Amino acid sequence: MRIFGVILAGGEGRRMGGADKALLPLAGRPLIAHVLDRLEPQVERVLISANGDAARFAGLGCPVLADDRSQGPLSGVLSALTAAAALGATHVVSAPVDTPFLPGDLVPQLLLAAETSPGGLALASDAGGDHPVTAIWPVGLAPALAAFLAGGEARVRRFTEAHDAARAVFSDPRAFLNLNSPEDLVAAEALLKGAA
Repeated sequence: MRIFGVILAGGEGRRMGGADKALLPLAGRPLIAHVLDRLEPQVERVLISANGDAARFAGLGCPVLADDRSQGPLSGVLSALTAAAALGATHVVSAPVDTPFLPGDLVPQLLLAAETSPGGLALASDAGGDHPVTAIWPVGLAPALAAFLAGGEARVRRFTEAHDAARAVFSDPRAFLNLNSPEDLVAAEALLKGAA
């Protein structure tokens, strides 16, 4: 089993005033660097799904994949599945660029949950609900995902439900905290300072 990670950094950051969310500073470092710190130790290799100038991520040492067509997070997942399969990976774990507190046992817990899914797909969940963009995807799902997107559908939850995704339940309510606004960024700074 070979597991790659993909950081989904293709969002438009509308609630952040149109800023490139991946590069927003959090505790003096770009937001994407925090997600990379959490994901990288758990996977063989990390890819970045992002459109636009790939050079802005050059310092991170990760390949940058552009979407064939932009239909939200699933376009990034499909690009990652295709690239990872070509490099010999069996699975891809996806995570949004605005989740800097991902758990250190994300991948093992997703793998355990995936064993209970007929298609091997599992997503993260906590007391607040499901987090379907944070999931483990077998590379064999690429054709089904491509067909789903080609049909004009792009909702992550609809795809995960159609493929009987299992749930890995996490207890830390901050683990999947999304930073969607400037206020969220301020709160995350406070959390990091409190942990230091």
